[in-house]
Amino acid sequence: MNNSKKFYVATPIYYVNDIPHIGHMYTTLACDMLSRFMRLDGVDVKFITGTDEHGQKVEKAAMNAGKDPQEFVDTVSQNFRDLASFMRFTHTDFVRTTEPRHVKAAQHLWNVLRERDEIYLGEYAGWYSVRDETFHQESELIDGKAPTGADVEWVTEPSYFFRLSKWQDRLLEFYHANPDFIAPQTRRNEVLRFVEGGLHDLSVSRTSFKWGIPVPNDPKHIMYVWLDALTFYLTALEYPDQSTDFTEFWANSLLVVGKDILRFQSVIWPAFLMAAGLPLPTRVFVHGWWTRDGEKISKSLGNAIDPIQLVETYGHDPVRYFFLREVPFGNDGDFSEPALIGRLNSDLANSYGNLVQRVLSFIAKACGGIVPTPDELTSQDQALLSQADDILPTLRENIEKQTFHKVIEHIWHIIAEANRYVDEQKPWALKTENPTRMGTILYVLSETIRQIAILTQPIVPEASARILDQLAIPHDRRTFAHLEIALIPGITLPLPEGVFPRWVEEGK
Repeated sequence: MNNSKKFYVATPIYYVNDIPHIGHMYTTLACDMLSRFMRLDGVDVKFITGTDEHGQKVEKAAMNAGKDPQEFVDTVSQNFRDLASFMRFTHTDFVRTTEPRHVKAAQHLWNVLRERDEIYLGEYAGWYSVRDETFHQESELIDGKAPTGADVEWVTEPSYFFRLSKWQDRLLEFYHANPDFIAPQTRRNEVLRFVEGGLHDLSVSRTSFKWGIPVPNDPKHIMYVWLDALTFYLTALEYPDQSTDFTEFWANSLLVVGKDILRFQSVIWPAFLMAAGLPLPTRVFVHGWWTRDGEKISKSLGNAIDPIQLVETYGHDPVRYFFLREVPFGNDGDFSEPALIGRLNSDLANSYGNLVQRVLSFIAKACGGIVPTPDELTSQDQALLSQADDILPTLRENIEKQTFHKVIEHIWHIIAEANRYVDEQKPWALKTENPTRMGTILYVLSETIRQIAILTQPIVPEASARILDQLAIPHDRRTFAHLEIALIPGITLPLPEGVFPRWVEEGK
């Protein structure tokens, strides 16, 4: 990423043939955490998500539901909006592929590719998976099915093709010149192997169903779902208008996707953009999948995770913290409720919550709720304060690499150090014999908590806000630019309240 004060981050465009699940929540959560961090760091952020509403799979799902396709997608798309709203995500735009602005963008991109002779009319014959919206070579089939296990059917029909094969060498040149374009490294290696194995021209239109964007000047064809869907990244930037906003945001852009659609975003989409004479995004980051108690999550196994029910049970912040902290972003993860409860009780309640509660409660009891004035600082005082003072560059570096778990580890290391400092300094033992030293210790701790609470806003925003409220920090002094503005001695704090109650199972 560059040092621009503009940043663009997008989730995949979610397919609306079913209700949103934990995988959708996880991807959008990662983008939300990143967006919150960047905004606190003074960056103008466009955070984009949305729904992919065309294709044969949607048409069939609508038919099975007894609805016309538009009515069906209106309902299901709203489910995705509702989940994002319920999770309190901070996206700045929600794009639907049935919107006029998207139809305009997709058809314009088609026309540009056609004018450049990157699209030609031919005939397609091959194995097609309705579920995956993908054609497969005979050699890719496993026991007569797609590599994903989906059923395939033999399809012969007129089709427009994109000259993907001609972009093989230029894609490889680009990957080698931009080694950070695909992350993590394992996914980059996977893409390199795939492209080195040879690319075939890509079918980009269909005539066997009608639910899609009409091909310009040939309405018998509708645009193939991936050319349609991938254009959503440009729709959000008001393409075909290529103003300063388009240039500056797209020049510092991150697409976050699941590994199941890696090839579309890192091979096909870059080829479309190159062919249209458009710049490429800065990076495609590919995250892993979640299992539950070691098993693949599926409706047939009855182990699907409802993100809304999860939050209603454990709270927004604990759910956010668990999914951001439990596994390195990019790896597969395993969800279990005992693991979530363990994180809630250990990291949030016992570590962070306990630090805040005992320090602010002691200030309320021993100092009348007034922030004490510090005396001369010892080396131990300075050591703790300096950890919080010096951490932001490290956090920025990890944010740019999308190593979100390390961001959390670094902050929680300071929390652990602050708890150790409390135990070593024992301010409760100094109330009578050395109240001045007690006040200094409590000031050092409350100032450390202030900085921690500012830094944890992207991770646990609700608890962080409550902690900053309890430190009487004005709302306009909670950005990273205010980290250096120390807590003012002598201010009166409100009565402290716990922010992370321990989870205790009923009957225990």
